[in-house]
Amino acid sequence: MLGLCLGLAGTLWAQVPTDNFTLAWNHSIEKIRWEEDYNVTLQGLVLVEARVKGTGAGMEIPDDAYFKDGNWHYQPKLPTLPILRLGRTPEAGDFELCFTQISGDIQCKAMSHWIGPPNKHIAAVEVWGCDNQAMTIE
Repeated sequence: MLGLCLGLAGTLWAQVPTDNFTLAWNHSIEKIRWEEDYNVTLQGLVLVEARVKGTGAGMEIPDDAYFKDGNWHYQPKLPTLPILRLGRTPEAGDFELCFTQISGDIQCKAMSHWIGPPNKHIAAVEVWGCDNQAMTIE
């Protein structure tokens, strides 16, 4: 298992034991939930699918999206990401990480569970595969 690392500027704050995860959040203005499914690989993070419940400011649904179970589903066309940098402020709310536990149950927890609540002094977090060669923790 590779694992998911959370930190900033090369400093490791926490590790989450998973090879795939869902990153979820509510749009800061529209309050509509977004979800993105990622696989953790040796090359980086691969965005597999994204879902959004509706449209709004800056939330256009791609032409190839399909509607299922109350969400618009689509496959973003992005290269493998060595690092995913996320803005994180108290005003915008927190991200949620969901992953399958060894028992097979899906666990979802706010990112603050691993790294504390968002704050104004550190307004970002970086996410990467723990064994990703593009991001080495010294």
